[in-house]
Amino acid sequence: MTHAAPTARALIADPVSGDTPVPEAKLEAVFNDIRSHPLYDQELYGCLNCGICTATCPSAHYYDYSPREIVQLLWTENLEGIYDAMQEKIWACAQCYTCAARCPFHNSPGGLVMIMREVAIKHSMQSAKDALRPFTRVLLKVISTGNQLAPNMITKDAFPDWGPNVSKIDAPLDLLRKAIPVPTLHTMDTAWVVNLKTSVELYTIWEATGVLDQLEQVDENLFDVISDVMDEKREEYQEWLDEQDN
Repeated sequence: MTHAAPTARALIADPVSGDTPVPEAKLEAVFNDIRSHPLYDQELYGCLNCGICTATCPSAHYYDYSPREIVQLLWTENLEGIYDAMQEKIWACAQCYTCAARCPFHNSPGGLVMIMREVAIKHSMQSAKDALRPFTRVLLKVISTGNQLAPNMITKDAFPDWGPNVSKIDAPLDLLRKAIPVPTLHTMDTAWVVNLKTSVELYTIWEATGVLDQLEQVDENLFDVISDVMDEKREEYQEWLDEQDN
């Protein structure tokens, strides 16, 4: 399949460098990484351009985002359009997969967006760094403790991209707080302690599967903090193993 015909400006401007055009080789590299993803052929089969995916998409009602546009860009191999969409639009997807359930061609725009997000991280795009920055505290907690959220972390300010109805998140917090010990309500402490062996195993999995490599591309400082935390845990775990041997 040939690439979509270029516009009058053959290359779009790189959002990081301003007016400097994105080199054709970079556009090709980004698309090749998307197309070579193991799930790509399972998520994209064609497009009738019927618009059902966009009509039923919750995010399309609030943001400048269209699942149909994503499918069309990839189906026509519009390199400039794909790169442009990766700067902002793909981060508006809520990953509800309503689009996949409704598509008569069995496409999964939500799945394609996930692939594009992974590639954006791989290429250290500024959009990926900006989109994931609000989740830094959550990610630190998950990787360093094995737990996810403490009640005090669920705030409208922390998750502005949840849309205009995010205020509803306040409603169940009273019930949540009743289920979690009082000392954890206003701290980063966890409601339960994850076994040290489990924590080290989780870290090893993230390391082996490339999750930490992706984290380093997005937030090098957070990567350094987590590396220090896990180095300490590995040392502590090794000391415990040595004690058992003795």
